[in-house]
Amino acid sequence: MVKIITGSKGTGKTERLIDRINESIQNTKGDVVCIEQAPKLTYQLSYRVRLVDTARFFITDYDAFYGFVAGLLASNYDISDIFVDGILRIAGREYEKLGEILSKLEKLTDGTTTIVFTVSADDTDLPENVLKYKS
Repeated sequence: MVKIITGSKGTGKTERLIDRINESIQNTKGDVVCIEQAPKLTYQLSYRVRLVDTARFFITDYDAFYGFVAGLLASNYDISDIFVDGILRIAGREYEKLGEILSKLEKLTDGTTTIVFTVSADDTDLPENVLKYKS
């Protein structure tokens, strides 16, 4: 399952994401991963959350991001939840490509893993292939 949290900068997307992460770590028997571009959330999350800094792995576009997530899931079948803070900072502001990757990730997870993204954009700017994942 793939979901997005949208809104302009400063609308509380990251705070809502942090709440979801900390809630999920309490309710899951699987592993929880948080992906961000720089380690900003270290002190706001449970020590049980695996933090991943995409800058360390030179992820700069959607294809690289997809491959990275596929690799995470292939190497750890116990991942139940993945949270991504700031996908547009990580992979770019190409909204149509974002929609394509969300669709591919939906198929990849096949209902076994939930992936939640923050997207710093107004709903009016996003195409339907992105908005259909809004939670």
